[in-house]
Amino acid sequence: MARKIAGQQKVNKKAVVLLSGGLDSILAAKLMLELGIDIACVTYIIEFAMCGGGLMAASSAAEALGVPLKAVDITAEYVDMLKKPEHGYGANINPCIDCKILMLKKAKAYMEETGASFLVTGEVLGERPMSQRRDALNIIEKNAGVRGILLRPLSAKLLPPTLPETEGIVDREKLLDIQGRGRKPQLELAKKFGIKEYPNPSGGCLLTDPGFTKRVKDLIIHEGLTVEGLRLLKIGRHFRFSKYVKLIVSRDGTENDALEPLIREGDVCFRLKDHGGPLAILRGTSDEKIIMRAAEIMARHTKYRSERSLDVLCWRPGSSDARVLVVKAASMEEADKLRI
Repeated sequence: MARKIAGQQKVNKKAVVLLSGGLDSILAAKLMLELGIDIACVTYIIEFAMCGGGLMAASSAAEALGVPLKAVDITAEYVDMLKKPEHGYGANINPCIDCKILMLKKAKAYMEETGASFLVTGEVLGERPMSQRRDALNIIEKNAGVRGILLRPLSAKLLPPTLPETEGIVDREKLLDIQGRGRKPQLELAKKFGIKEYPNPSGGCLLTDPGFTKRVKDLIIHEGLTVEGLRLLKIGRHFRFSKYVKLIVSRDGTENDALEPLIREGDVCFRLKDHGGPLAILRGTSDEKIIMRAAEIMARHTKYRSERSLDVLCWRPGSSDARVLVVKAASMEEADKLRI
């Protein structure tokens, strides 16, 4: 039976689970089902920053659990937050605390929309160094406005009781006391529940990767953060010529396909004329000397780089005036000097 709490909506047996697709969130959702809670799941899509397995993993998990899943792209809102996160960055440029606050604010609104009365996450006390310390969990709850209605069932016995527990909606004695970075308790619970499909926990947010962080910092300094700019950082090798000029060279055919839709007016594009190989785009104000240098660096990253000269097709999007540049591939040392 639903109960009314002063200043709160009725506490009922409906919850919204933040389902990343990672094992912890799958276990949290499964535990709620085992306790008779009616759940709806939501997953938040951020193109370059994710904890868990991404949309595909979240969708597979929801299907296996037999529960509905809503997917919401919050990339643009995330980028606005990333420019100046209130609680700072982690070891690289990962704003983990502000990221979780953003997601929980969105989830709270969805909770109210669906008529649920509390939220559930797979967070484990002490598992992540920035966002899952006890003090960080408190900060997140307070700033997201979810204190008392955010249940973390995997570590619940180590945390203050929530409204679903104090009101008897969820039996606290059947919740868990997992903590720390070890995975053994989760793996044992997965075995107990018959859960076999889940992503490797080693994956995660690109903003915790030192190499990607270097590119993001370069983008901030020279161009400013935009969704398009960050999207481009995920593809290929990047070379900085000046504050306003950058070259991106794809690594393989898959990246060729990913890079092509990101070409925009004003770019200069390069491919080998007579061979397969990478696609490259030069972005920013560029003179003939820079264009030739870009073609040499692109040639360096082909398997034909040892040839005396290479014909590189050069064109601007929307123009039919493609031309051929005859270049010698740059040395690795020359390319590395410009590589971000």
